[in-house]
Amino acid sequence: MKICIVGGVAGGASAATRLRRLDEGAKIVLLEKGKFISYANCGLPYYVGGVIENRDELLVTELELLRERFQIDVRTQNKVLSIDRNKKRLTVRNRETGDLYEESYDKLILSPGAAPRRPDLTGADLPGVFTLRGVPDTLAIDSYIRDNGVTEALVVGGGFIGIEMAENLKRRGLAVTVAEFADQAAASLDREMANLIHRHLAEHGVSVRLKAGLAAISRDADGGMTAVLTDGNRVSAGLILLSMGVKPESGLAEAAGLELDVGGSIAVNEYYETSDPDIYAVGDAVSVRSLVSHEKCLIPLAGPANRQGRIAAENVLGAKKTIGAGVQGSSVLKVFDLTAASTGLNEKQLKAAGIPYRKTYVHPMSHASYYPGASQISMKLLFDGDGKILGAQAVGQEGVDKRIDVIAAVMRLSGTVYDLEEMELCYAPPYSSAKDPVNMLGFTAANILKGDMPVFYAEEIAGLNPEESVFLDVSTPQEARANTVPGFVNLPLDELRGRLSELDRKKTVYVTCRVGLRGYIAARILLQNGFSVRNLSGGYRTYSLMSEDKTVYEGKTLPLSP
Repeated sequence: MKICIVGGVAGGASAATRLRRLDEGAKIVLLEKGKFISYANCGLPYYVGGVIENRDELLVTELELLRERFQIDVRTQNKVLSIDRNKKRLTVRNRETGDLYEESYDKLILSPGAAPRRPDLTGADLPGVFTLRGVPDTLAIDSYIRDNGVTEALVVGGGFIGIEMAENLKRRGLAVTVAEFADQAAASLDREMANLIHRHLAEHGVSVRLKAGLAAISRDADGGMTAVLTDGNRVSAGLILLSMGVKPESGLAEAAGLELDVGGSIAVNEYYETSDPDIYAVGDAVSVRSLVSHEKCLIPLAGPANRQGRIAAENVLGAKKTIGAGVQGSSVLKVFDLTAASTGLNEKQLKAAGIPYRKTYVHPMSHASYYPGASQISMKLLFDGDGKILGAQAVGQEGVDKRIDVIAAVMRLSGTVYDLEEMELCYAPPYSSAKDPVNMLGFTAANILKGDMPVFYAEEIAGLNPEESVFLDVSTPQEARANTVPGFVNLPLDELRGRLSELDRKKTVYVTCRVGLRGYIAARILLQNGFSVRNLSGGYRTYSLMSEDKTVYEGKTLPLSP
């Protein structure tokens, strides 16, 4: 059997090597339009920042390794122009020689990826305006900064690549502004969790402008550029990076008459077959099914692309291994000293899909608080009335990826919040606490579902009727004086039992503290003394994040990195 693969990065390279491991006799032709195959897309920003010093480290698999060890006919700089499905032939252009030729196939796997969106705006094609997709883009950005003495950069778009590039351009010594059209960066998180990222970027000298898209770019007399934003502001920059999302590279498939799906992606069934049973498609160019909503969606991530390549290879050879339960969209982002990670759907997505949900917030320490170096993690769990986990988010300095990975695994195995309570995770003071943050999420979620901890949320506070309510902050007096939810009166937890007579039993008591733990203890006391009570999930910490709706975060002036 002769199998041609179009696209040689994550999905394509994974399919090619899996095919060879399963079938020593198959003829495998891998056609890649660029110069590089199987490179580390996610590592590209770190070359610009100098974290990765050798560009060869970006190449995951050497070209000659595929050719010699796996006996794959790899052809870089060969662009497939069209597919003749009736004749099962490809028209290919050798971009080095300009020659056209045809290549036959028995089965075809498409893995063309997704292309950065470049807006049709004045100045978007000026020298110094870049997108970032592959190694050549990275090298071009690196050279442009050095050759032009660039000192200021604008990153348009606050997605993962945009934030990573902002960090690495700042590390490079540039003054950096991030402009994001939406009301937050990091769309996989909800706004209150993303606020931790906005703050941290500003603390490290990166200015963030939200609700500010790109309107136009002009060249200045001194050779620099000025970007006009949709909020009316102007930003000067020597380099502009457009990081405004990606779109599936489905043009080849569309021209061949293959069916398309959501967002112009290539439609595939549970076996990664397209509408032509002899053509498969994987990676960022295809739509996938959400594990939570079961709806078709686009999740352009390297992990799913690699797994899809493996499955498609098996199915090409007749295995008919299905796509599985769906894709979770588990992802992680480094932002200077912070890590942000998520899995499943966020609150905005659940609302859009019409899926009922409950939620809980916790803000535990990353490891035992008495062991030096512990730091706070902010965590959010979304679940349904039966305890099924719908999504989770976490932001902190240490142990964030570990906790979200654990929750992602429980989700994949159809676990519930009650399973999080029972998770037996590694414990030693430098790494965790006897009650791991994952357990804490399970405890609080289970308490909510069992009625042991009636809760309310920060966004509900404005709608509460003070004539029917008692508002208590059970923190210490010093903590409450430092900051508390407006309208809440301090009654320290340790004084609560002796002062119950001061509370109106006809009213609902709304309780808060710093992060929700002492509020929970207060709620238990009040419930068992006959009061109607609600505890603020996540306490003042969550309230402060939820109530922050700034659109401009000015970067603090910091010494330039070496």
